[in-house]
Amino acid sequence: MWILGAILGPKNRSAIKQEPFECGLEPFATPGDRFGVKFYLIAILFVVFDIDLAFFFPWAVVFREIGATALYSMIVFVGLLAVALWYVWKKGALRWE
Repeated sequence: MWILGAILGPKNRSAIKQEPFECGLEPFATPGDRFGVKFYLIAILFVVFDIDLAFFFPWAVVFREIGATALYSMIVFVGLLAVALWYVWKKGALRWE
C-alpha cells in the first residue's frame, strides 16, 4: 500500500508543505545548531542525581546484610557525587538567568 500510494498519489509539492514546523509555530532554530555549554552542565547534573537514586535504593535494601563495607563504599560514592555537584555549582549551572 505504501508503494502504491507513492506511485499513484498526488504530488503537489510546494515550499509551504516542505517547510518544517514545531507544534504549529515557526521553527526558531535549525536542527544543526549547537547547544550551549549550560545545557550540558544541566544534563550532567541530571545524570548525577538520577544515577545516585539507582544506587541508593538497592544499597538501602541490603545494608544490614553487607555491613560496614557497604557504609564505606557509600561514603566514597556520596563523596564523588559531592565533587560532581561542586563542579556544576562552580560552573554556574544552578544559576537561573
